[in-house]
Amino acid sequence: MDLALDVNDLRVSYDGKEVLRDVSFSAPHGRMTGIIGPNGAGKSTLMKAVLGLLHTDRGTVRFDGKPLKEMRKRIAYVPQRSSIDWDFPINVRDTVLLGSYPSLGLIRRPGKAEKEEALQSLRKVGMEEFANRQIGQLSGGQQQRVFLARALLQHADLLFLDEPFVGVDASSEEVIIGLLKELRDSGKSIFVVHHDLSKAVAYFDDLLLLNGEVIAYGPANEVLRPVHMEQAYGTFGGLIAGGGGL
Repeated sequence: MDLALDVNDLRVSYDGKEVLRDVSFSAPHGRMTGIIGPNGAGKSTLMKAVLGLLHTDRGTVRFDGKPLKEMRKRIAYVPQRSSIDWDFPINVRDTVLLGSYPSLGLIRRPGKAEKEEALQSLRKVGMEEFANRQIGQLSGGQQQRVFLARALLQHADLLFLDEPFVGVDASSEEVIIGLLKELRDSGKSIFVVHHDLSKAVAYFDDLLLLNGEVIAYGPANEVLRPVHMEQAYGTFGGLIAGGGGL
């Protein structure tokens, strides 16, 4: 099978405490995968470990059959809003332009073509009129749109977004999920840490249900079954998911 992401036997620990154990899954190209699970399940840890942002105890990760070092330019990452310094003195356009640096290298700087493409990316997410606004002056939803525009400018084949809908208004969430689906339909592979189970089937093709280890992985409606939800969340979690069959 042609795989966008192949994770095998991944283990991550903090200060000797095991956070992820024996995590293995294989995601094909052109799918949007939601990473779900209770608080403390290791969802963000998994994403950061896969992207080489955290030390791993063991395991292998391959993107399109290749190691991370060969694929960095083809990968875009949108971190949690809480991890970003919103007081940093940079405007919206320059934030988006950062997405051009992986292809430009260390010496070249964005030129006219890149600046025009940055505005086009902002236009796609409905943020062109805010191009000169300081990034910290935007609402949470607007900030997420800007970071998605940066990912668009990067022309990545694999996109990783950590909790992109937290603190986001309904209109921004609609714009973001609509654009992500368009990217998926164009062949991109997208991975999203997500917490709202009520929207999981509508948003994602596949789900990875995590609680320190993989509880279930596969088509969204098959993962959201009470037997899996109870294993990950307990009885209450199974009731929230509801109606998924046995």
